[in-house]
Amino acid sequence: MKFLLFLCLFLVATACAVSNKSGAKLPDFAAYPTYTGSDLGLTFVRGQATLRVWAPTAESMQLKLYAEGMGGEPVATYAMQKSAGGTWVYQLPAQPPGRFYVVQATIGGKQMAEVPDPYVHAVGINGLRGALLDPATASPAGWPDDRRPELKQATDIVIGEAHVRDLSMHPQSGIAHKGKFLGLTEPATRGPQGVSTGLQHLQELGITHLHLLPTNDFASVDENRLEENRYNWGYDPLHYSVPEGSYATNPADPASRIREFKQLVQALHRQELRLVLDVVYNHTADAARSSFDQLVPGYYYRQRPDGTYSDAAACGNEVASERTMVRKLIVESVAYWAREYHVDGFRFDLMGILDLRTMRAVRVALDEIDHSIFIYGEGWTAGSSPLPETERAVKANIPKLDRIAAFGDELRDAVKGHYARQTEPGFASGQPGLEESVKFGIVGATQHPQLDYAKVNYSKAPWANEPSQAINYVACHDDRVLWDKLTVANPGASEEELIKMDLFSNTIVFTSQGIPFLPVGDEFLRTKGGSHNSYNLPDNVNQLDWARKAQHRAVFEFYQKLIGLRKTHPAFRLPTRALVEKHLAFLPAMPANTIGYQLLNHANGDDWGRITVLFNGNRAASSVPLPAGSYTVVLRGQEINQKGLGQLTVEAGQPLSLPASSAMILVQP
Repeated sequence: MKFLLFLCLFLVATACAVSNKSGAKLPDFAAYPTYTGSDLGLTFVRGQATLRVWAPTAESMQLKLYAEGMGGEPVATYAMQKSAGGTWVYQLPAQPPGRFYVVQATIGGKQMAEVPDPYVHAVGINGLRGALLDPATASPAGWPDDRRPELKQATDIVIGEAHVRDLSMHPQSGIAHKGKFLGLTEPATRGPQGVSTGLQHLQELGITHLHLLPTNDFASVDENRLEENRYNWGYDPLHYSVPEGSYATNPADPASRIREFKQLVQALHRQELRLVLDVVYNHTADAARSSFDQLVPGYYYRQRPDGTYSDAAACGNEVASERTMVRKLIVESVAYWAREYHVDGFRFDLMGILDLRTMRAVRVALDEIDHSIFIYGEGWTAGSSPLPETERAVKANIPKLDRIAAFGDELRDAVKGHYARQTEPGFASGQPGLEESVKFGIVGATQHPQLDYAKVNYSKAPWANEPSQAINYVACHDDRVLWDKLTVANPGASEEELIKMDLFSNTIVFTSQGIPFLPVGDEFLRTKGGSHNSYNLPDNVNQLDWARKAQHRAVFEFYQKLIGLRKTHPAFRLPTRALVEKHLAFLPAMPANTIGYQLLNHANGDDWGRITVLFNGNRAASSVPLPAGSYTVVLRGQEINQKGLGQLTVEAGQPLSLPASSAMILVQP
């Protein structure tokens, strides 16, 4: 499960813990006037800016302009005018006297703090002030010609997850713009012994989508003190619709972060890679000081009956996505990233906090831009919420969400071992009794007549309508990376044994129906020195050590070929539940801790007529039954060759010996 407690310990003390500890009646938020127009925030018509801010309970609203992004006195102050739907509006002069702006509301006779508006799209240093900048003017050369790479169907997706800093910070990365958006635009970078790094590594690996940890403006890194090299994953959002300044070459220049983020997108698209943003619409870094509570106190956050803020995010607050204007903000923010930045997908952090109607509205809005934009998220929360379970975007409700996917923790914890009980091994390391949980992932969390759902570890029923709604993985940025988990869960195992388990684990992932997900670096046995929670640890823990790619070339080449196998053979990418039921059949009478299945009858138009996939999770060889016939071996343990590693003839009643901690794939034409 995803728990953000690690990220928020330093924030909870300052997060808004009250609105109303006395238990007095909360405002009737549903009665607040709402605004349906598409011009909230700063909009530009022929270069002239108009600001519209929703603040229905304010008695007055001031717009203040500043010369700089922090410090100094206002160079101009304007009284905004009350307008439709609880909004305040002001049209700025054609040549405004300042470069930055804030708004300040008076509510209940109290003058609130100066803040940018919630729809802000450009900011100065540390996001303290909005910038009077049209983001459309901060685009690199050729930006209008940027196009998304082709994507025929969702099950063709292969996701690689990374953090902006991790990809480039290593001293031997060969990347000049270390820790920056531009680091991912540099072509043909090389590391130790000439291995490709950065952008070229991603292209070489064969993923189709790069998932970047939060790249929107977050609170934990001081953009004014970058020399301190402070690190954070970024799950503490400050502004939802602005790129993070610490990843720009000049965070004080509002155009820098916008233009350079677009350059990153452009570079990925030129390499036929799509970009997924990790978005955190479930909470904010500091509710008390947020634009939300300074403009419309209480409205944007859920409350408990006593008036304190509920906290399903484990970060001091949770966003009330079910309220009309909150939903509007989320939907329009997501659409803005897709439209203005050409983003190709979104991974929703703690998606289970958001309500179903909001997620459906996000899907509709993105379909109006491009039907192929992919959406997935964590189908759980980090704590209890006042929003009823039936209304949340949790795994159990994924069938109610069209073309929205969720992470499958059933397969994850079955294969590698429990995420929290770190010394507990999984199926790939000999732990018994997990076969049905692994099979649950193999069929992409869908309905299959041969599964005993009562024996699945978490979900006792299928939760995906189609395999494209299931993200299969054994590791991500949370908890220990795969190599460190296998190491701690298998004391005494040799490096050779651990490598077998590693490759075996992801062989299961990449041959399962659904959408495979890989944290970048696992393909060369990335380690974080055993850390299970590296959200704010230094670069020397988090950065990708490209020397390990040179050291473990054979491992990298296996992963490269494994991804190539999946991409070449559509039988592993069945797009519908009906096709999974029709073509995938599990072999009967398999020994304990082994699994066998076949993909039959040229599944999904595959050249291979019959594909037999065998998994042995035991720490010793196992004899498995196999239908009689002649087979071509294309995957055996740590070897892959789609043209064949050799021939195998099985006589009737003759079992096949399957080596320890390994997979085998056999094909018949």
